[in-house]
Amino acid sequence: MTEETNIGEPLLKKQYYENCPGCKVDRAKELEKDVSIRNLVHIWIVVLCGALPVSSLYPFLYFMVKDFNIAEGEEDISAYAGYIGSAFMLGRCLTSMLWGMIADRYGRKPVVIISVISVVIFNILFGLSTSFWMAVITRLFLGCLNGVMGTIKAFSSEIFREEYQPLGLSTVSAAWGVGLALGPALGGYLAQPVEKYPYLFSKGSFWDRFPYFLPCLVISTFAFSVAIACIWLPETNHNHNPEALEIRSRAPDKDKVVQNNESVFRNWPLMSSIIVYCVFSLHDNAYSEVFSLWAVSPRWLGGLNFTTNSVGNVLVVSGFAIIIFQLGLYQSIQKTCGPVSLARISGVLSIPILQSYPFMTMLSGFTLYAAIYIASILNNVIIEIITTCLLILQNRAVEQQQRGIANGISMTAMSAFKVIGPAAGGAILTSSQKRLNATFLPGTHLIFFSLNVVEGLGVLLTFKPFLTIKKLPLELLK
Repeated sequence: MTEETNIGEPLLKKQYYENCPGCKVDRAKELEKDVSIRNLVHIWIVVLCGALPVSSLYPFLYFMVKDFNIAEGEEDISAYAGYIGSAFMLGRCLTSMLWGMIADRYGRKPVVIISVISVVIFNILFGLSTSFWMAVITRLFLGCLNGVMGTIKAFSSEIFREEYQPLGLSTVSAAWGVGLALGPALGGYLAQPVEKYPYLFSKGSFWDRFPYFLPCLVISTFAFSVAIACIWLPETNHNHNPEALEIRSRAPDKDKVVQNNESVFRNWPLMSSIIVYCVFSLHDNAYSEVFSLWAVSPRWLGGLNFTTNSVGNVLVVSGFAIIIFQLGLYQSIQKTCGPVSLARISGVLSIPILQSYPFMTMLSGFTLYAAIYIASILNNVIIEIITTCLLILQNRAVEQQQRGIANGISMTAMSAFKVIGPAAGGAILTSSQKRLNATFLPGTHLIFFSLNVVEGLGVLLTFKPFLTIKKLPLELLK
């Protein structure tokens, strides 16, 4: 065991273990004052790999379910689509805590690599689905073997110095938001290639038999390249007892050993932030599916009658807006407002934006496209702002040795809510399309009002005494 002194922090003295990857990362953070671009790129591509398959199916899911011939009527398609959308989150809910425990015990890197490889395999199988149940099962397994998000959140909190932690977590949110926007864009552009690009894909060919395989193949190919890149991913987990690491004051009368034996389930700052995160996640995932299903629905059902390409265009522009905001403006705004106030303000602003969606069916031409682009950009940016703020609160509420399980619990709870999101969103959308002439909340006014009820609940939970913030001891701040 060797001991090094952090010259830049004269009050602290740390011990490092030889051949411990976590100690090597901590030592590098002491010496390097700037942000590592390589680590940011690692975070970006891993999160993007995890996000793309989550939402890439939404633009073509309506048509996929229709091709399965399982829905009794066209207005019932959204309900079946919701079940397929929920299968991934159900699988992730069942295993996220396990992946968090594995990440704490064996390291972040193995979990990331296994998760990325699962995307390669099961996303391809989903694209080859020929029945409703095959689609559900492949999505379920894709979720069960995908422990990447909780693990990469812990990694992002550990790989950077304290002052750059918001940058790491905002990179996670930005990449996730871009993935949730780019995924549907890929699905929209590449699904049914025989119909869209007949000069490249002939009728009666493999692509005609499996019209939804191409976007899945592209995402799996990207995931394969990410799996190779993860060979060079740093390991931030310590391979020794983390309590053996001491943080000692040099003042002779203030020697301390900092230990954290508190159960994460008794950590209310963590648990309260997770609950708020779950409520907003329920809203966000339901919105992601509802938006695409609503946009491609025919006008007589209260939709916009968009093509999958049109939906893809809207989401691509939203993705670029997320990148610009999260990496360019988020840090300075968060520093001014603080994560709690920023999340609260953003949630309030999203409510009138979302409630304007049903009125867009009264528009056409350039006015319609301008309105939907502006609303989509604002709503998706707000979603990522709230997500980043809550991730910062969660990762600040625990020490490093508990971050894997803490993020695993967060992903389990969030995934459970996201199981409800697509299924409930699809069911309510179906119900709303069957009550077009209702007196109260007619047609799609019902689904967007329901989304706003959830958003409003999330905003209320950001106030005290429910949401509390852990104040870190001064000697632990870097």
